[in-house]
Amino acid sequence: MSNIRELQDELGQESPRAILKAAFKRYDNIAISFSGAEDVVLIEMAHKLTNNLKVFTLDTGRLHPETYGFIERVRKHYDINIEVLFPDTTEVQNLVNQKGLFSFYEDGHSECCGIRKVNPLKRKLAGVDAWITGQRKDQSPGTRNEVPVVQDDASFSGPDKSLVKFNPLANWTSKQVWDYIRMTEAPYNELHEKGFVSIGCQPCTRPVLPGQHEREGRWWWEEATQKECGLHAGNLIARQ
Repeated sequence: MSNIRELQDELGQESPRAILKAAFKRYDNIAISFSGAEDVVLIEMAHKLTNNLKVFTLDTGRLHPETYGFIERVRKHYDINIEVLFPDTTEVQNLVNQKGLFSFYEDGHSECCGIRKVNPLKRKLAGVDAWITGQRKDQSPGTRNEVPVVQDDASFSGPDKSLVKFNPLANWTSKQVWDYIRMTEAPYNELHEKGFVSIGCQPCTRPVLPGQHEREGRWWWEEATQKECGLHAGNLIARQ
């Protein structure tokens, strides 16, 4: 943990590109988690920094059609392999058969997200030494305003293995992300043109109104302090 603190001090005020460069220098077995606009910024930067670019994404089975198209455009635009992770079929079938297709509206999203997102991610992260996410501090005031640029990922570290998580865009704003996307002409999800800002599964995502925070379009029936799907569960722990 002391090494992580030293790395935090070293990289805390560095640019996203410099943080990515440091991450690739320290870890060969490292991958970028891809789903949204922030992650495309990371891919845009990273594909110029390494010949060992590993990218993965989670297919929950309930994404928007536009999101599937977006994943394919990114794959072709950068000519990269994107590893698509799927949930366990039996786990999904049991949940749906027991509780129906929309149980999360009644008892919260954690169980569904656990099966469709967290478990596949856990299996993936068990095989890497570090991973890179597009988290920003201003992305979710209820859960993410303490996100560091690098951290020990206690949520997914095993008893015999420590996992490191890099968040190169932690100090960036949404405006900086979109300025970079426009400058580089990077691909983006067409849903952004329809009022969607933070995009997840179709039943749990809706457009936001002018003046609303981006996270208000996710799990709108739940408290703001609980709006994490489990991929970054440590953000909730850090606030307790």
